[in-house]
Amino acid sequence: MTSAIVPLEALLALPAQARLLGLDLGTRTIGLALSDVERRIATPLETIQRVKFGLDAAALLKIAGKHHVAALVLGLPLNMDGSEGPRAQSTRAFARNLAPLTSLPVVFWDERMSTLAVTRTLLDADASRARRAAVVDKMAAAYILQGALDRLGRLGPQESGDDGDD
Repeated sequence: MTSAIVPLEALLALPAQARLLGLDLGTRTIGLALSDVERRIATPLETIQRVKFGLDAAALLKIAGKHHVAALVLGLPLNMDGSEGPRAQSTRAFARNLAPLTSLPVVFWDERMSTLAVTRTLLDADASRARRAAVVDKMAAAYILQGALDRLGRLGPQESGDDGDD
């Protein structure tokens, strides 16, 4: 039951109506976001408080099963110059350790600036410090997932028949 770490393009082969789960992996929490079945819109879902890997993975996979998720989009925290530091290496290790526990494919998505962008949005909305702390991880996961969904939309066939002009 081993999953594979695959390029984003591999998700084009997923069955129709299959959801994606976005993950913002932090040291203390894992923010989660869920796509709609058309894979167009990412919505913040929840935040898992990290305990230890086995429990974190079990909670994550339970949520994925509950929502009939077909693949995981894991934010990869690259440095601003595109290099990988300790946080990116930790994220890759998490994915490697998760792989034997699930058949879900895993895609990495560059998450540079996601938390900063979400925090700025929350500040602009005048959210309190407590409110920002409560929602920033799952909103960052939605930001990561939306980036991947937007890219998938540009890669995949446009089935709606619209010419893209709004």
